Amino acid sequence: MTQPRRHVPPGLRAQLDAPSYQGPSTFGMRPLLTEPEQLDEWQPDVAVVGAPWDDSTTNRPGARFGPRALRASAYDPGTYHLDLGIEIFDHLEVVDYGDAITSHGMWELSRAAIHERVAEVATRGIVPFIIGGDHSITWPAATAVAEHHGFGAVTMIHFDAHADTANILEGNLASHGTPMRRLIESGAIPGDRFIQVGLRGYWPGEEDQKWMRDNGLRHFMMQEFWERGIPAVLEDLVLAAKERGDKTYISIDIDVLDPGFAPATGTPEPGGFAPIDLLRIIRRLVLETDVVAFDVMEVAPAYDHADLTVNVAHRLIWEAFAALAVKKRAGAT
Repeated sequence: MTQPRRHVPPGLRAQLDAPSYQGPSTFGMRPLLTEPEQLDEWQPDVAVVGAPWDDSTTNRPGARFGPRALRASAYDPGTYHLDLGIEIFDHLEVVDYGDAITSHGMWELSRAAIHERVAEVATRGIVPFIIGGDHSITWPAATAVAEHHGFGAVTMIHFDAHADTANILEGNLASHGTPMRRLIESGAIPGDRFIQVGLRGYWPGEEDQKWMRDNGLRHFMMQEFWERGIPAVLEDLVLAAKERGDKTYISIDIDVLDPGFAPATGTPEPGGFAPIDLLRIIRRLVLETDVVAFDVMEVAPAYDHADLTVNVAHRLIWEAFAALAVKKRAGAT
C-alpha cells in the first residue's frame, strides 16, 4: 500500500481548527472529501457519510435535516477523551465524505445512492459512519457493508425503542419500521446475527414477535436493564456479540434514549436509556468487538431543545471514535 497523502492547505487547516461555529460545517471539523479517488489517497480509518432521507417516516418527519445538524449544530467538545486518556485524532484518521444525494419521494434512487456511497467507503477497508435520516437508510447501508464482508459475516447490534421488523407498513415495504426484516430476508444479516437493545413500548405486535422468535433474533429489552442493572446486562450483551462473530455493525435509533434526553426524533417513546449509560455501552462494544460500520439515525432537529438531541447523538459517535483510537494505538505499539 502506498503512503497516504493527507495534505490540508494552511487556509483550510485554519478553518478546520476554528471553533465549531466557524468555518465549514463538516462532521467534527474533519477534512471534507468528495471523490472516491480522494479516499484512495487519504486512506482514512473512518469516513462519515450523511444520508438525508426521511420519506419513510411514519410519524413526525424532519430527520432529513439530521446530517446537517450533526455537522453544524453540535458544539466542539474537544478531542481528548478523559476516561480513555487519548487524543482521538492523533491515532484515528477521520474524514467527512459528504452526503449520499437522495431524491425526495424516490426511494429506489435514494436507496441506490446510499448503497453506492457506503460501498465506496466499505470496499476500501474504511469504516463507514452513517448519519441519518430515518432508519430505512440502514437497509441499503448495511447491505453494502455485508456485500463487502460477506453475507452472514456481520452481526447487527441494533439500539432502538422499536424492533423495525414489520413486514409492511401502510403498503410500504421500505418504511423506517421494516429495514431489519428486509436485511434478514435478504440474507445480508441473518436473524441469528441480530441483537436488539432497548426495545420497549407497544409495537410491534404478536405476529411480528413470532417472526422474530422464529428467525432467532436476540433481545435485551429495557425491562431487563431495569430489573438487572446496566452493568450486568452489558456483560451478557458483549458476550452475545462475541458469540455471533468477529464483525459488528452498530445501528442506533436515537429514540433508544429517553425523550427527556433526546426529544428530537420522529417516534419518541418514554422509558429509554440515559446518555450516561448508552455512551458507556457504546464505548465497551467498540472496544471489545470489531466494528465495521456504525450509524446514528432518526435525529429530527426541528423538535430539539437547546441542541440536546444533536449533542448526545454527536457524542455517541465521538465515543465510538475514541474507542477505535484506543484500539488503533494498541495496534501501533
